[in-house]
Amino acid sequence: MAGRGAPRPWRPLRAVVLVPLAVACLRAHPASRALRVGTSGDYPPFTLARKEGLTGFDVAVARRFAHDSGRPLELVRFGWPELAGDLAAGRFDVAMGGITVRPERALVGTFTRPVLETAAVVLVRGEAAPTTADVDRPTTRLAVNAGGHLEQVARKLFPHALLVPSQNGALPELLRDGHADAVLTDDVEADVLAAALPDASRLGPLTHDRKAYLARDPALAAELDAWLRAREADGTLAELRARWFGASHQNLRSAFDSDLAALVALIDLRLALMPAVAAAKETAGLPVEDPAQEDRVIARVRTRARACDLTPESVEALFRAQLTAARAAEDSFLATTRAQRPAVPALDLQGEARPAIAAISDTIVERAGDLAADSDQLAGLDRTRLAELLDVTLAPLSARLAIATAVTHLQRTAPVQVPIKHALLKQP
Repeated sequence: MAGRGAPRPWRPLRAVVLVPLAVACLRAHPASRALRVGTSGDYPPFTLARKEGLTGFDVAVARRFAHDSGRPLELVRFGWPELAGDLAAGRFDVAMGGITVRPERALVGTFTRPVLETAAVVLVRGEAAPTTADVDRPTTRLAVNAGGHLEQVARKLFPHALLVPSQNGALPELLRDGHADAVLTDDVEADVLAAALPDASRLGPLTHDRKAYLARDPALAAELDAWLRAREADGTLAELRARWFGASHQNLRSAFDSDLAALVALIDLRLALMPAVAAAKETAGLPVEDPAQEDRVIARVRTRARACDLTPESVEALFRAQLTAARAAEDSFLATTRAQRPAVPALDLQGEARPAIAAISDTIVERAGDLAADSDQLAGLDRTRLAELLDVTLAPLSARLAIATAVTHLQRTAPVQVPIKHALLKQP
């Protein structure tokens, strides 16, 4: 396997044939209750409200999933500051509409596998190429979508700029009419805004983000996730990405590609929760290192490994690497002065953080089982390239390499050989 001795080169992942069992199962159990999908309607090309109704990439995905699962579809508008609260209150079943995978959102719902990767960018009036120093000044009025992921990015990357939180649909007008000097958006939406802001220059990419869907019920998240896996393999999502985001996004993913992206996103999501965990431990007067809790984590994932046809030893190695990275992330957060620490949600360690982390860990094991089912492609993964897919801001290279190595060493349990009894053999 890669990582044992000289690493193998990263090779293109071949497509695998996926039996359309997932869709058949969906159709076999139609749901009479409507699928309520929350969407903002102000984030093109993910979701956009027009006179004729809501449209966009994620709206199109929602319509196809509702059709395939035999559900009527109900689209519910939400405002970005109310997203988490509305989902927790049950206003809708799943949020679909450019939803960035963020750790605090994992406390109120379950993410599916990612459907698109994006990056934050800044649009600035004028033709001169801006720098981060140009933007991060008290005199710079930086407009950003209020209450969403990018507002947090703006506060982290440009702490000295004068933020102008606004409704997402108003951002291009603010820049065009001179009420803002710059706009923070993502690269996909920036392509849409370019038509209205032809003289704007671009700074970025500044982040590495993933778009996915956030469901209130883990069972619905699992159903939608399985459907997305099938739609990646048959080219449906590639076709929709090309239609809404342009030909450059027409990347066809095999089921293995999608499983790998899902696993990497989950590992990053788990690590992204660690600063908030560190803050919760600090508040409770607890040390970062907690051997008893780590033993409970390992016992849980070893049990989960058996259910997913993985050797407990290979799954334990994967989580040992993650726990080492998690401790380092917590130590790094606590070593930073309070004034310089990034904002993190205040979490109840036992009631919020650990249940959410346990659910993410369970899904990590499931996706690991999916990857290990294709041993040939797993053996072809290069650990260095895999480590580069993990978020560089969450763990150092050494920790990411350790995690990547453990991924490449995942092993399936040997199939049980049932002996054929002599009495069942046909006698001559």
